[in-house]
Amino acid sequence: MRTNTESIMRPHGHPPGAAMPRHDAVEPPLRAERGRPLAIRIGKRLRGVLDRLIAASSLVPNDPVLDVRDFAWTAPLRENWRAIRDEALGVALQGDAAPSLATISPDHRAIARVGQWKSFFLSGYGCAIDENIARCPATAAAVARIPGINTALFSILAPGTHIPDHRGVTKGLLTCHLGLIVPRDGDVRMRIGDRIVRWAEGETLVFDDTYNHEVWNDTSGTRVVLLIQFARPLRRPGRIVADLVLRLIRRSAFVQETRDNILSWNETIKKTSF
Repeated sequence: MRTNTESIMRPHGHPPGAAMPRHDAVEPPLRAERGRPLAIRIGKRLRGVLDRLIAASSLVPNDPVLDVRDFAWTAPLRENWRAIRDEALGVALQGDAAPSLATISPDHRAIARVGQWKSFFLSGYGCAIDENIARCPATAAAVARIPGINTALFSILAPGTHIPDHRGVTKGLLTCHLGLIVPRDGDVRMRIGDRIVRWAEGETLVFDDTYNHEVWNDTSGTRVVLLIQFARPLRRPGRIVADLVLRLIRRSAFVQETRDNILSWNETIKKTSF
């Protein structure tokens, strides 16, 4: 069934009460917030070495796109995708429930402007957003069964959006997308390394986001997927290295600021809803 979500999504994606941007204004270049903590900057320089150590211990291929048949837990996601999509429509796509990543995550401001890429988090790097989980019981139940679950969110890409070339933070994690709403009036696609992939509603895609990747939504509709990050299957010593990296990431400003901003966003939405 095709569902038009445009009537229930605000076109600007700004916090409630924020001024609308001028469409004739020249937009500044994308850049992450300056003055980021030293630990984040050092981590980005070291991740190449750490990723190579993790890759050498991988129990699954180190390819950009992996075979979903190697991950049996993806089958229940496909079987229950309509219930998950209905929760995305009924909760995450309502009003300002899903903030822009550029609003809540300083490190995402280099790849997406406010209103282009929104996310409704259930959890992020092990930090649960209990209020959001309670509002999406079917999705939360499906996600809870995933081994090594790290992050779960509804990823919402506005019409006409291009997310430029970027990469993930650690090879210790893999990413799964479950297609929920995929417009068909144009082309919506992702390049991962040298591969081009496209989403389909009710289908899963597993990939390694440490390969440079970029996304296009060349349609007039909104693309919605359930985005899941989970632990890469590893033997030692890669498992030890990956676990250490994840512990450091969870304690970093990259995660802590984003979690605090999500909680603050939810509180603001509740206050302005009355």
